[in-house]
Amino acid sequence: MLDTNQFIDKLIKNEYTHLCVVPCSFAKNLINGAINHNHIEYLPSASEAVACSIAAGLKVAGAKPIVIMQSSGLTNAGSNITSLLNPYGITLPIITSWRTYKEGDSEIQHKHLATKLPKLIEAYGYNHVVLDQESIDKAITQINLCDNSKTITILKKDTFSKVELHDNYKLDLSNYPKRSEYLRYLNETYKNSDKIFIGTTGNTAREMYSFMSDTKNFYMVGNMGGALSLGLGMAKAGKNIYVLGGDAEFVMHMGGLTTAGRYKDINLTYILFDNEQNKSTGGQNSYQYHVDYKNIAKASGFSIKKKSITSLDEFREFINTKKEGLNFAHVKCDIDEVTPRPPVDVVAINKI
Repeated sequence: MLDTNQFIDKLIKNEYTHLCVVPCSFAKNLINGAINHNHIEYLPSASEAVACSIAAGLKVAGAKPIVIMQSSGLTNAGSNITSLLNPYGITLPIITSWRTYKEGDSEIQHKHLATKLPKLIEAYGYNHVVLDQESIDKAITQINLCDNSKTITILKKDTFSKVELHDNYKLDLSNYPKRSEYLRYLNETYKNSDKIFIGTTGNTAREMYSFMSDTKNFYMVGNMGGALSLGLGMAKAGKNIYVLGGDAEFVMHMGGLTTAGRYKDINLTYILFDNEQNKSTGGQNSYQYHVDYKNIAKASGFSIKKKSITSLDEFREFINTKKEGLNFAHVKCDIDEVTPRPPVDVVAINKI
């Protein structure tokens, strides 16, 4: 295991300037260490494609960025790697986690790349190295190799020592209800109904399994940013859909929002639960205070709850007064304790 803070100090000595990141739990200690440090800039990115493009701009302008993502996100970055970095000869370190999979696991989004990740990297025209877990100097040498060649770094679990975020980077949302309180109300209101609830990637889907046992649920364990588009497809097929999203999920593939906004004759309600962080990957701040979720949704064609919802009473009012069609609500929430993942037999469904 590498000492995370020493590794970051070595990155800085090697003049690396920015970390362009879509968080992954395997890299959370490295990310936390960078956030805590004043001499390397943490750049949270809406998607892996955005992270690669930002990093390319930094490198062209003379900075030394590093991109961090998880293996499933490397597919999001494929177009940037093959049509920007490669043809323009821009080389920079890309660190991607290598998520594992055991048969019967409910993390079905990792099954394919658990064995095919090196082949994916090869298909992009790149070589790969597995980040050394014992020697910081060897690991830095590998990062430098990736900075100067078409090589991608693979990160295995438990490579970096534990780093807690400094207190000034931790969030306090205790003034808001926990998401579980909102979910319990949805379960109570819509139990045994024909409404279909789609839970976005991460803790939202987990919590739906724990707190919404009496509703029809689709647990999206991967494909972050795609829950709304999946819901649009179901709504176009005649279903009454509720998409339960999050602040980081909202920005990853916003084209789904503008696409859905074209269709006024469907029943699609998008509830954005905003806990201001990437909770399932370590609780890092999403730094999206500048994003006006409500008016973006309104401009895209949704009917919106004009005021952000900050209490269970306001949430009840929204649910009980919203009309048919396209609806959007921005809901502030506190975090719950981590709940169990839904089992594979309720995740791996393809019909509702």
